[in-house]
Amino acid sequence: MPLDQLVIHEDGRAALQSLRSVIDGAVRTLDVCTFLIGSDVLGDEIVEALTRKAQQGIQVRLLVDGMGIYLGGKLHLRKLSAAGVRVQLFAPPLRSPMKGRINLRNHRKMVIADQQKTWTGGRNLAAEYFVGDAALHPPKTAWIDLSFDFGGELACQCHRQFEQDWQLATRSRKDTICQPIAVARPFTKQGAQFIPSGPDQLDDTVYSLLISSCFNAKKRILATTPYFVPDATFLMALTLAARRGVEVDLLLPRRSNHTLADIARHAALREMSAAGARVWMLPEMIHAKAIVIDDELALTGSANLDERSFFLNYEMMIAFFNPSDVGLFSRWIEANRKLAAPYAAKPPNVLREFVEGLVRWIAFQL
Repeated sequence: MPLDQLVIHEDGRAALQSLRSVIDGAVRTLDVCTFLIGSDVLGDEIVEALTRKAQQGIQVRLLVDGMGIYLGGKLHLRKLSAAGVRVQLFAPPLRSPMKGRINLRNHRKMVIADQQKTWTGGRNLAAEYFVGDAALHPPKTAWIDLSFDFGGELACQCHRQFEQDWQLATRSRKDTICQPIAVARPFTKQGAQFIPSGPDQLDDTVYSLLISSCFNAKKRILATTPYFVPDATFLMALTLAARRGVEVDLLLPRRSNHTLADIARHAALREMSAAGARVWMLPEMIHAKAIVIDDELALTGSANLDERSFFLNYEMMIAFFNPSDVGLFSRWIEANRKLAAPYAAKPPNVLREFVEGLVRWIAFQL
């Protein structure tokens, strides 16, 4: 579908400036979906901004994952509700209306103003995803992450997904405060396409697109993710591409914020290296999620390249097909790759191999 004014945020400071602009620019409705809100300077700022908009008469809704709200720290819900913000937790563990779904997390991130402007990507609403928080002890340092904003029909499609998530979380019919939105167009390779994934989808389009694109890649696959614990099919798609001469580059943090994921990834990384793929380790934490295939596809959003994102989480990705847009994401990843060091695969001893296997066995549920 047509894309209006795509802007990729160069760094956390630019991302925060854009987020403030989208929130401040809302004149009728403001819808926010996030996995967590931090107990820090950034979380406090967002709470104040949403409170202010609600007090101005803007219809504000906040959807936070039922597990993520506790991971963020301090709960801001009472203050927000008192100001008129409509707050909803998605599948809270102890009182979820969705029986059997307490381990299914809503990992989508969207801030949508007036159904016409969307801010999205991989950033949660906490300080480390933007510019850090020096006031905390120990201080939060800023991570590298990827976010972007746009308008047009694609923003309307994001809002439609928010509506569906809100209805699922509240077990209600369509909210009367929002105007009807146009029916989504069929999947097309023109411009860009919003692609949700998760238990609420009949078809796993994100996963299918990833696999088919890797099998059809001709020149290059360039990817970045904080956690790389792929299933056998996705790993095979990447290694076969490398073996047939496709340049495969994977950018990871040398040390992520999830130790078990770091342990679990090495078997896949050894297989990637043996196939001729290049794995790069960035000294800093990178939380971005993106994959670029040749000059034809950039797929980016909230989904990590791991089994939880593929098969358990409610995720969202956006596929960009215009070469100019694909190039923007390719250059963003490449600029960070140049700061990374190559990964050196080492044969594991028996104990290491046992520990990796055990962690991979449980990592799917983490």
